[in-house]
Amino acid sequence: MVKPLALTLGEPAGIGPDIAIKAWLSRNELKLPAFYLLGDRDFIAKRAKILGLNIELACVGAEQAVAAFASALPIVATGRVATAQPGQPDETSAEAALASIRRAVADVVAGQASAVVTNPIAKSVLYRAGFRHPGHTEFLAELAASGGHAPQPVMMLWSPVLAVVPVTIHLPLRDAVTTLSSDLIVSTARILVADLKARFGLAAPRLAVTGLNPHAGEDGTLGTEDQDIVAPAVEILRAEGIAVRGPLPADTLFHDAARKTYDCAICMYHDQALIPIKTIAFDDAVNVTLGLPFIRTSPDHGTAFDIAGTGRANPASLIAALRLAARMAAT
Repeated sequence: MVKPLALTLGEPAGIGPDIAIKAWLSRNELKLPAFYLLGDRDFIAKRAKILGLNIELACVGAEQAVAAFASALPIVATGRVATAQPGQPDETSAEAALASIRRAVADVVAGQASAVVTNPIAKSVLYRAGFRHPGHTEFLAELAASGGHAPQPVMMLWSPVLAVVPVTIHLPLRDAVTTLSSDLIVSTARILVADLKARFGLAAPRLAVTGLNPHAGEDGTLGTEDQDIVAPAVEILRAEGIAVRGPLPADTLFHDAARKTYDCAICMYHDQALIPIKTIAFDDAVNVTLGLPFIRTSPDHGTAFDIAGTGRANPASLIAALRLAARMAAT
């Protein structure tokens, strides 16, 4: 039986609702996999009206979404209303966004959906409401916890031309440096390799590991972390039979010729990974969370409050996330 993808609402005041509507409207032309949107039907109807788009909405259960998808955007209610205007989060925003994520994960765990696809959230809005996680990735890991043990989530940014993984994610740079360890690099790489094999069909993934410092430390003259932390991790991985190189200077790792030598680059901190992929593949890059017991993808952009409700939001990254989720679910 074909199962639909569970698409979360994201921050109601952002472009998540806009691109969800646009993606559904392009379903036939682009042959998109069936999905349903978790949220408030009245809110989605109002946003479509603001956008000037004519769209059919169907309030359904997850099990009815595939049948409804051809003629209407399936909406699965979360029990939380959303009232935010475009670009203006309000007191309903945080709980509407979180309820949508919780329900999406529950549906996938229950076997009613094949994967979770998340629209962008506004962390500052969630923090004001008491949210205590650094971001989406860490919240999903908590929802996936079993027996009190949360899995280690690994964030991969994937596109047809480049895939990257940051070892440390949503941390201030000074904290990223102190958090980095050989053990963290090794565990991140192991999870990455396992999912590249299981979900992406790569029998022997090739990894490139960046250095932390400029020029990978220049033999210790620009910092010893690459000798003391990164290099030992690479040796451990190589001893396990993983095709891995590093530490490599990050400034020469992302040009065309270099990208052909590896399947994924493991980077030491957030911007070291995200700047190159957002430069090279902004419109079609996808955020994938590895290491979870379910599939999760997301557009590789934020809430874009400044263009929410204007009709200018580009659904390309969401469409790529939907397609990749369906591809991974089929493996």
